[in-house]
Amino acid sequence: MDKAPICIAGFGEVMLRLSPSGSLRFAQAMPGTLQAIFGGGEANVCASIAQFGLQTRYLTALPSNAIVDAMLCEMRGLGVDTTKILKTSKGRLGIYFAETGANQRGSSVVYDRAYSSISLAEPEDYDFEAMLAGVTWLHITGITPSLSEAAFKSTLAITKLAAEKGIKISCDLNFRKKLWKWREGTAPKALAAECMGQIVPYVDVIVGNEEDASDVFGISASGTSVEAGKLNIAAYTEVAQALAARFPKASKIAITLRESYSADHNNWGAMLYDVAEAKSYLAPLAPDGSYCSYRIENILDRIGGGDSFSAGLIYALNTVEYSEPQKALSFAVAASCLKHSIYGDYNRVSVSEVTSLMNGNASGRVMR
Repeated sequence: MDKAPICIAGFGEVMLRLSPSGSLRFAQAMPGTLQAIFGGGEANVCASIAQFGLQTRYLTALPSNAIVDAMLCEMRGLGVDTTKILKTSKGRLGIYFAETGANQRGSSVVYDRAYSSISLAEPEDYDFEAMLAGVTWLHITGITPSLSEAAFKSTLAITKLAAEKGIKISCDLNFRKKLWKWREGTAPKALAAECMGQIVPYVDVIVGNEEDASDVFGISASGTSVEAGKLNIAAYTEVAQALAARFPKASKIAITLRESYSADHNNWGAMLYDVAEAKSYLAPLAPDGSYCSYRIENILDRIGGGDSFSAGLIYALNTVEYSEPQKALSFAVAASCLKHSIYGDYNRVSVSEVTSLMNGNASGRVMR
């Protein structure tokens, strides 16, 4: 019997992103012109994987209007299936404003996503059975359940159904301190811990950045100061082991390792812990096999960097050529490194560009 074709689905919110050009501040650009693009964690993952050549399906709830039509047109143009999206009369398209930092001034985000369609849609509004038909992998994040109780319940419902169907599930913990405010009297971290503690037990691949496990589950890496850009790389194996002990369904745990020296200069790498092997992998590696990290200077746009890592990892784990843990991690880190050179939420790179960087071609020379 032929194996069913791979189909990667992502469930979550897509938004309109409005930004001043370059590194202008909001006060310099407004009133005036802002650049408008679309983006959102799970949509970013679907768009990136589609460009790598795998079938993807984006799942969300959206209103019907011309702006949404433009977003759907772009997604279809990138190769993403949008036919199972819930079109609803409830709510609106969320917006976020992004100001790009420079040097020692960090980037900032202002959310305008209250009463968005996905935050108002209840689990019973969706046809999750139809949405998951033919899906082999579901990707979710900690962003969507942070929006509202309804969005949390919907994320939990689709995750449970996917697990019942034997669909592999990945989750980027993605803690956002400006969100998780939908229950009055409960602190964001406490609410995140409660809700994600119900979702993550169904997850096969857990993804987080260098502080997500601490923010969501109180599992910290010793000897690390994220604010100072100093990471104790070795301690993240202990973080992964603690997550694996708490969530035994997880077979792999990935943690991105960003050392932020300024808004323009980050060192970038990641760790992948294989639970069955009880072994950690690091990438990128120097020729002698030691961890070295990518030195990324003159960053163009770091938004979507974590999503591009998740996309690269999911693609690699679903591709025979790159599915071995070290290769999968190396592919994911290289893909996300390249994202820092691309404006917008989506990582518009090809498999050949990623593998070229994996193989050491980091000079940026013109390809003729």
